[in-house]
Amino acid sequence: MGALTLAVVAVPTDIIDTPLFSREIPVRWWEYPVVAATVALTIAWFAIQGPPPTAGGSRRPLGGVLLAVFAVGCPVCNKLVLVALGTSGALGLWAPLQPFLALISLALLTAAVVQRRRRGRQSACSSDACADPQLAAATQ
Repeated sequence: MGALTLAVVAVPTDIIDTPLFSREIPVRWWEYPVVAATVALTIAWFAIQGPPPTAGGSRRPLGGVLLAVFAVGCPVCNKLVLVALGTSGALGLWAPLQPFLALISLALLTAAVVQRRRRGRQSACSSDACADPQLAAATQ
């Protein structure tokens, strides 16, 4: 899933240079760590054993990854942004917002990992397997 996330985020945004996509604005320095953190958090989310995600719980990582695509993408290469704002709006309004979108996407992914870890602990400790040994000895 980490490799898939890397492909979904880095190939269409041309952070990984391929002949399939081009980029008008060079890759900014902060986009590389955002992609790396997005991939690492996605791997962490899938690596944590836990109960099957609920509908709302499974949307948070997906939303974080999709938001990362918009955060690290070339501001003038995004057709939706160009149609909505034009070239000057894409550079003047959208480009300054992209680092904040990156922070929000990483926050969503981090929250998803933390939530999955907590739910995994709760399901594992729902039985007496995680009971305090001193408490168990005192009740016997």
